[in-house]
Amino acid sequence: MFVSWRKPLVTYLTTTTLLQARAFVVPSSSRLATTTRLHMSTTTTTKPWAIVVHAEIDPARLDEFIPLIQNNAEQSRQEPGCHRFDVLRDPTEPNKFIFYELYADAAAIEYHKQQSHYQAWADFKASGGALSSVTYKHVGESVVV
Repeated sequence: MFVSWRKPLVTYLTTTTLLQARAFVVPSSSRLATTTRLHMSTTTTTKPWAIVVHAEIDPARLDEFIPLIQNNAEQSRQEPGCHRFDVLRDPTEPNKFIFYELYADAAAIEYHKQQSHYQAWADFKASGGALSSVTYKHVGESVVV
């Protein structure tokens, strides 16, 4: 499924207020949010999935987070069906991060969620280490082979 956005993603992200304390944000007025809502639970599909996570980490817990997310990314890249797992740090707000993940299909995502390195991230979030975490999931078709 191809999704067309009316506003550039950067505009959307800069005009959206992130909620605190592990909340999942889905503003109802956005086409992107509607798409996110449609694709939040993975279904049995053989199409590739892109996942983008925007996370704001508690500054007091950055020393705990950095090795955790490095391990998560390194281990995830070894999983069957994981094509990419990148973690980017905001240069002006060093406690804000973007994860970009690309999976072959829904089964690869489900496998990923069963791994201990994923659970470490989930536990970190649940303990309050992430002040906010917004996840966007998109299913699509590769146009470049």
